[in-house]
Amino acid sequence: MTRLLTQEGLEKLQNELDERTTAIRQEIATAIKEAKEQGDLSENAEYSAAKERQTENEQRVAELEVMLKEAEVVERDDSDGSVQIGSQVDVKVRGKGMTFEIVGSNEADPAAKKISNESPIGKALIGANAGDKVQVATPAGNVSYEIVSVD
Repeated sequence: MTRLLTQEGLEKLQNELDERTTAIRQEIATAIKEAKEQGDLSENAEYSAAKERQTENEQRVAELEVMLKEAEVVERDDSDGSVQIGSQVDVKVRGKGMTFEIVGSNEADPAAKKISNESPIGKALIGANAGDKVQVATPAGNVSYEIVSVD
C-alpha cells in the first residue's frame, strides 16, 4: 500500500524514527537498568513503566519503518495551477476565508489546517483551480467552497 507524503512529511517521519531509535531507546534502556538495580522486579513500578514505554516505542518504530518503506513523495507540479498534494489553498466558505494545506493521509492535522487528500474536502479540492467552486457533502448538506487561490 503506497502512502502519499509531502517532502516535509517524509522528513518529519524520518526525524521521529531517528529520535526513537537513538535518544528514546537510550533513555528507556537507562530507566530499565536503574529499575533493575533497585532489586525485586515483581513489585517494581519503575521497571514495569519502563518496559511498557519500551514496548510502545518499539511498536511506533515498527509503524514508522512500514510507513517510510511504503512512502511515495509527491512532488507538486508548479506549472499546473490546480490543487494538488502540497498545495496551500485559500477558499471562501459561506463568506468566510480559510486556508488549507493538502497533505497525504499520514500527515493530516485538521487543527493545523492540514487536510488529507482523502478527506471529503480534500477530495473535492484536488484538481480544482482558482475561481472554481466545489461542493462538499456534509451531514448538514452540501457546502460550497470557492477557491480563491492555489499556491
